[in-house]
Amino acid sequence: MTAADVARSLGISRATVGFVLNNTRGQTISEGTRQRVFAEAERLGYRPHSAAQALARGRSKIILLALPDWPVEHTLGQHIAEASRVLEEAGYSLVTYTLHESETVRPLWEVLDPDVVMGLLPFSERDLTSMRASGISAIIPDPSSEPASWETGPSIIAGPELQVQHLAGLGHRRVAFAAPDDARLARIIEARFAVVKDCAAKLGLTAPGHRYISLHDSSAQLALKEWLAAGITGVVAYNDETAAAVVAAAIRENVAVPGDLAVVGHDDNPWAELFVPSLSSIRFDIEGLGRQIAMNALAAVDGRVTPAEDPTPIATLVRREST
Repeated sequence: MTAADVARSLGISRATVGFVLNNTRGQTISEGTRQRVFAEAERLGYRPHSAAQALARGRSKIILLALPDWPVEHTLGQHIAEASRVLEEAGYSLVTYTLHESETVRPLWEVLDPDVVMGLLPFSERDLTSMRASGISAIIPDPSSEPASWETGPSIIAGPELQVQHLAGLGHRRVAFAAPDDARLARIIEARFAVVKDCAAKLGLTAPGHRYISLHDSSAQLALKEWLAAGITGVVAYNDETAAAVVAAAIRENVAVPGDLAVVGHDDNPWAELFVPSLSSIRFDIEGLGRQIAMNALAAVDGRVTPAEDPTPIATLVRREST
């Protein structure tokens, strides 16, 4: 069904129907006619033609968020949900798209013609070339400026620093780092471990080692035995899932938590408080970071400069039974 079908059914001009459906200003169309148009459009099942509307107004009202090939855990999911909410209030739709090393289909920015393409990490030259060929000029991070190193950004540093400082403040001098056994997270795990080592050195702690923990095998039990043999009394976990795996292994081995081993997680998943013993964790202002993503996108739509670096995240340590 098109606007012309609505006009034909009502016996009025196509222009009148177009003015009503598009809420065109400066027209003297009676309220009665407006209501008849809306009612008939609904009865006939009329839906706006999005591609035609985008062509007419020069905007698709779509923001494309390109995600790294990371698992969508609690924190990232909440980022996206809040960004989507803010953009929706401004009349835009947020579409997410996961970037893979070997693309077998056309990139989504070539299909959707989004107003803005955003990435959590800087885009590759191959992707930038594809975007420019598609006529996309609003790209975040801005490829024309020197990209800040995300490995040393506040969103990476804040959490691990608080974790190490917390354990050190409780008197732990030998700590270890536990990370999920997921190759997709290799770069961010390496970046966080570097922060853990640096913070431990500044506090005079023994240089920490690290172990990869799977949720589906005995790696947590094996790591636990090695840590206890080496005199490790505190564990910095990459996330709450890894922290839970370590604590569960300790319980099975009759190791007291936190008496023999203190464990602190990261991300403050909703279930961290329900786990027994409840997990100490790092809580971020997730909604604030999600809103920042949305505001950067809206600034790019309007041609305004967006911040070159992430805003400093508000991170706090939530102390629970595991420490």
